[in-house]
Amino acid sequence: MPIGMLGRKVGMTQIFNSKGNAIPVTVLQIGPCTITNSDLAINSQIQIGYEYINPKKITASRLGYFKKRKIPCFKYLKSCKISVNESTNIDIGEVLTTKNFSIGALINVSGISIGKGFSGYQKRHHFSRGPMSHGSKNHKQPGSIGAGTTPGRVFPGKRMAGKMGTNRVTIKNLKIIDINNEENLIIIKGSVPGKNGNLLYVYNK
Repeated sequence: MPIGMLGRKVGMTQIFNSKGNAIPVTVLQIGPCTITNSDLAINSQIQIGYEYINPKKITASRLGYFKKRKIPCFKYLKSCKISVNESTNIDIGEVLTTKNFSIGALINVSGISIGKGFSGYQKRHHFSRGPMSHGSKNHKQPGSIGAGTTPGRVFPGKRMAGKMGTNRVTIKNLKIIDINNEENLIIIKGSVPGKNGNLLYVYNK
């Protein structure tokens, strides 16, 4: 059954296959996650909780939400759609672990990319630079950004300098190389968005 889980990025390394080729991999610590709500009949989706938190550090309304369902308090909540059939049976309080994934399967990983701060147009949009010869004063200037009288303004979405990074990025079809169920670790081929320790949403197809 396709299902989603929350986790964190541990870091990147490399492993060697039987032929001696180096494979770049990323280590993810996924779960355990607990099902905190179920809405299979109407929207075919469930809600999962990740990372326990002290009840004194959350609002009264959220504390009542967890007490009503008789489950521990979680720092992160995430709703995810699943495929439902007649045999699907999911109970609130059920714990999801890396055992829901299998070696060789393809998964999608979604997270926040690394922030680059305020970046110029060359770094942000890969624009070419100006002439570097003597007399030129247009090395890294953006140049004209629009016409004069008509239309008399700059159109929205003009590619210029600005904040770069910290966007929601999803990498699809990453292959699972190995799974460690005792430590809740998944080793996947390739890279995932964000820096080490970032929160990730992982779901299989």
